[in-house]
Amino acid sequence: QAQLVESGGGLVQPGGSLRLSCQASGLILRPYAIGWFRQAPGKERKEREGVACMDGGRASTEFYADSVKGRATITRDNGANRIYLQINEMTPNDPGVYYCAVGTTGATAQRVCQWEFGIDYWGTGTTVTVPS
Repeated sequence: QAQLVESGGGLVQPGGSLRLSCQASGLILRPYAIGWFRQAPGKERKEREGVACMDGGRASTEFYADSVKGRATITRDNGANRIYLQINEMTPNDPGVYYCAVGTTGATAQRVCQWEFGIDYWGTGTTVTVPS
């Protein structure tokens, strides 16, 4: 059975950098769109924001939410079946529970991030805290 497990959350100081990883098992990531989502404190899960997504296969087109554009980078290591998110210059607006996701059906980076289109797998989430 496919499983996604995030790691790397914790306390990040304002101005610091966050690096998260997501290990996939039971699922080959290479062909599929991937994404990172953030559920801000006090928000419901349905209000989560798609912060960074990437197409599958050879395209590797990336999409970033305005809130992280210029500060975030999504990458994938197909050999290790793992995806990463780095966000630099963290601010008190960046904390939350971060989830990785995989979209397998007609999913593109923008569709995944903006509409959660075609997502079949979600991680369990990792919590990031940024003190104000």
